Amino acid sequence: MRTITLGAVLALAATSVAAEGLPDTVTWTAYDTGSSGYNQAVAIGAAMQEASGTNLRILPGKNDLSRLEPVRQGKVQFSANGVGTYMAQEGVFEFGDKAWGPQKVRLLMNNVGSGSALVLAVTKTGCEKAGKPGCEGFTHADMKGLNVSYIKGAPALNTNAEAWLAYGGLTWDDVNVVEFGGYGASWTGMVDGSTDAAFAITTAGNAYETASSPHGIFWPPVDPDDKEAFDRLKAVAPYYVMTKATLGAELDGTEGKTLGTYPYPILMAYDTQDADLVYNMTKAMVELFDKYEGNAPGANGWALGNQVFDWVVPFHEGAVKYYQEAGVWTDEAQSHNDMLIERQNVLAAAWEELTAANPDGDWAEAWAAKRKEALGAAGMPAPM
Repeated sequence: MRTITLGAVLALAATSVAAEGLPDTVTWTAYDTGSSGYNQAVAIGAAMQEASGTNLRILPGKNDLSRLEPVRQGKVQFSANGVGTYMAQEGVFEFGDKAWGPQKVRLLMNNVGSGSALVLAVTKTGCEKAGKPGCEGFTHADMKGLNVSYIKGAPALNTNAEAWLAYGGLTWDDVNVVEFGGYGASWTGMVDGSTDAAFAITTAGNAYETASSPHGIFWPPVDPDDKEAFDRLKAVAPYYVMTKATLGAELDGTEGKTLGTYPYPILMAYDTQDADLVYNMTKAMVELFDKYEGNAPGANGWALGNQVFDWVVPFHEGAVKYYQEAGVWTDEAQSHNDMLIERQNVLAAAWEELTAANPDGDWAEAWAAKRKEALGAAGMPAPM
C-alpha cells in the first residue's frame, strides 16, 4: 500500500512540474468549435487544469485573420493554427494586404503523423452527381462541375482546396464555387447539401457528422505512383506529403488509404512572445502528452517523436531551449531554423522598402513582384 501511495505522489509531482511556470490562464485561438484542432485544444486544456490548475482559454476563429489578429495584438499568447501560419510568414494572399505584410511567426510544436490526413472531401451525393454512384472509381478529376466550398478570408484553406483540384487537373474555373463565411459553415453545407466538396482533416467532428448525414462522405484517394499529379498539387501547396490515413470518418477501423497531409494543428506564437512562457508551454505540451493523447481524435500527433524540425516555419527560441534540453535538437535543425529566420528578415526588409516607396497602382501586384525579387536575390525560393 505504501508503494502505491508513493507512486501516486510521484506521478502527481511529475504532472505538476510539467505545467509549472505557466500563468493561471493561458489563451489560445483555434479553429471553429467542432473542428479537430478545437477538440484537441479542449483535451490539452483539461490535462493542464488537472496538472496545475492552469486554465486554457480557447477562442474559436472562423478564418486565418481572426485567429492571428489577437495574437499579433498581444491579447492572446498562442494559436493552434493551420498552414495559414506559413501564409502569414510569406505575406501572401490575405497577408499581402497593407494592413498585414509578412509576419515573424514562430512554432512551438506541430501535430503530424497522427494517422489523419488533410484533404478535399466529397459527399456521396456529389459522387452520384458525377456519375459515380457509391463513389466507385471516383477521383479528384471527377469534381469537375460539382459545388466546391470557398471560405471568405481563409486563404490557407482555399489554397489547400485549390491544390487538390490541381491534383485532379482542375482549377476553380472547372467547378461551381460556393462561398461560406467560415470553416464550420462550409461543413454545415456538406450536411445540408448546399455544397458537394469541402476541405478538412479526416478526424474533424464535422467530417463524422457529414458521414452520418444522408449525404455521406468520401475521401478521393491519392495514387502513390502518379508523381505528375502530386507534383501539380505541390506546385500550389509545397508543404504537402503523402500519408497512409487510418483515422477519421469512414477510415477508423480500416486498413486506411493513401492521402495527403501537413502538420495540423500548428501551435504558434510571434517572435516577440516571452521565451520563458514559450518554454513552459512547450514543456507542458510534451510532458503532459500521456494525459491528453487519447482524449481527442488525432491528438497523438503531438508526440515529441513526431516533431518535424525542418519544416517551413522557424521554431521559437523558448521552444528550441526545451528541445535542446530534451536532446532532440540537432545542429542541422539549428541551421535550418537560422535559414528560416533569415528568410523572414528578407521578407520584412522587402516589405519595409515597398512601404517606404509607396508605389502607385495595385499594391498586391507590387508586393508580389517585390517579394519575388527579394527572395530571388537572396537565393531563396518564392512559391505562391
